[in-house]
Amino acid sequence: MSGTILVAEARAAVRAAATPTWWQRAARGRIVARLRGLRSGAIHLREAGRDELLGDPHGALGAIELHVHDPAFWGTLARRGDVGAGEAFVAGLWSTPDLVRLLRLLVRDRDVLLGIDGSLASLPLRLLRRVAHWRRRNHHDGSRRNIADHYDLGDELFAHFLDPSMTYSSAWFAHPGQSLAAAQQEKLRRLCRLVDLAPGDRLLEIGTGWGSLAVCAAGEFGARVTTTTISQNQFEGARRRVQAAGLADRVDLRRQDYRDLDGTYDKLLSCEMIEAVGAQFLPTYLRTCAARLRPGGLLGLQAITIRDQHYESARRSVDYIQQHVFPGSFIPSVTAITAAATRQTDLRLVRLEDFGQHYATTLQCWREAIERDQTPFAARDPSGALVRAWQYYFAYCESGFRERHIGVCHLRFERAG
Repeated sequence: MSGTILVAEARAAVRAAATPTWWQRAARGRIVARLRGLRSGAIHLREAGRDELLGDPHGALGAIELHVHDPAFWGTLARRGDVGAGEAFVAGLWSTPDLVRLLRLLVRDRDVLLGIDGSLASLPLRLLRRVAHWRRRNHHDGSRRNIADHYDLGDELFAHFLDPSMTYSSAWFAHPGQSLAAAQQEKLRRLCRLVDLAPGDRLLEIGTGWGSLAVCAAGEFGARVTTTTISQNQFEGARRRVQAAGLADRVDLRRQDYRDLDGTYDKLLSCEMIEAVGAQFLPTYLRTCAARLRPGGLLGLQAITIRDQHYESARRSVDYIQQHVFPGSFIPSVTAITAAATRQTDLRLVRLEDFGQHYATTLQCWREAIERDQTPFAARDPSGALVRAWQYYFAYCESGFRERHIGVCHLRFERAG
């Protein structure tokens, strides 16, 4: 065991031995009482030399250890709910040997902890989060700031866990054991086939990423591609990728907000861009897509979606991802997308395919890449908080897909005409 690990364990022991305040004791009592109601598994709580089993260890997910290293964990969870759980993990206040399974348990039995997120103690911070989220809404300036806050962190972090094509969206695994790189290429081709992409087609892509879909569409399918991003970092990376592929004459790369685009196209593709527009601008986004298509044109979307039954409650709240990963974002439901398209455009949904379990596998690949080698994250933050933030982000999302609370789908729309 390394000296660093010994020091970390010693610090954790000191924190765990700290005398909790009356507020932390009260918060602990209330939260533990609710955790006893877990039905799909149990939490084996280990804190300051004490062991306690909360829930049903015979449930489908079994018993999962949760180590509390600092009694401040309880106050953070009581005041900040779902967001506080993630913040406390990043701060090192708690840990678990199986983060995904623990979060799956909390997703599956989400009603057990709803009282914490909705408590009077958390009300002031919930209101502040909603105001802050509203201030990050995706008007032109807000979109540029929100995108830069995540995508312009530096390519070395993303390159560490993404496949060589730098595709930052769900892959499609054609068979078990397929490599992430091959599964991403499978997804890119499926998107192109979703809109029957053919040589000479004028294709508009909204949301360039690092250019992998544009390269595939132009290089493999022979389309003439116009693609746009508002991330300076991704714009420069995509330009290098397009030039290296020898496709500069077939790919028109723009750094432009989707609302400022003009022209008419045969096909339009947008991969996991819809989540970044915000609920307020969903109608604007779909109207823009329709306006850029010729009559009879085809729109293909890859969209992360939430269950219809949970859409409204999620839209009124701010979760860990919105607070700390993708400010200004939202997850639409399929009904929200199709209803907005029906009301605002002449687009008609003609195909939908959900492949949420493929996203769970994609996130697992990304998370395991970080866990195998934390070097670029540790170089930026030797405290370990940065790598814990990314681990929690990936595990949080993976648990949602594995429990089918959220999904990802391919949608094909046809424009009238």
